[in-house]
Amino acid sequence: MVMFVAQARMRNKRNGFPLWGRGSSAGFTLLELLISMTLLVVIVVIAFGAMRISSRSMSAGERKMDALERYRTVLSIIDSQVESHIPLTYMEEGNKKYYFRGDGKNVRFSTNYSIWGGRKGYIIVNYSVEMDPAGREVLFAAEQVPGIEGRRVSRMIEASAIYFDYFVKDAAEEQGRWVAGSYDGLNIPERIRVHLIQGPKKLSLAFPVRVGGKITAVQGGTAASPVSGQGVQNVR
Repeated sequence: MVMFVAQARMRNKRNGFPLWGRGSSAGFTLLELLISMTLLVVIVVIAFGAMRISSRSMSAGERKMDALERYRTVLSIIDSQVESHIPLTYMEEGNKKYYFRGDGKNVRFSTNYSIWGGRKGYIIVNYSVEMDPAGREVLFAAEQVPGIEGRRVSRMIEASAIYFDYFVKDAAEEQGRWVAGSYDGLNIPERIRVHLIQGPKKLSLAFPVRVGGKITAVQGGTAASPVSGQGVQNVR
């Protein structure tokens, strides 16, 4: 900018125009310096604003990529745990029941795949949807070893809305249907589907349950399951 002012002074001198200010061409007037400094400040502010906008855009892009990666990781964990589902049963008031429970906001089942690893044998995993203070729904996962108190809870993902539904197919049905009903431990659906809604976008993924069935009463009044291998119907 100072060079621009100097060049202008030189042109004025060659063309016979009076120089700016009262001094000679060897120096600059206070007005010229103020103009130069003002323009320099404007240029710096514009450059700083552009850098700030670029930084915000990069940060937003990184957060979006991190969120997508976390979604993929969590859905992969759910898939692995559902695929490793084992239809364990327990006794309740003299009746045998599955550990499997499910409704729109919760699903619980037994599996031999742990989120945190290092655990041998079977665990009971419970996925539950709760609302945080900001009004967003958060998916939590809790693992517990059967018969042992205490469990480990982890916050998985958050979205505008999260819910489950289940694919069932009775013996008399050909197509089957998706239901959001509650499971009381007497049967296991063929598939579990999780829905994630984030603003206008919706993601729905179904996970097949490899082993399941329906606990049925056999002669003598004792319930049987795929674990015992007796009196089982619709085992997949």
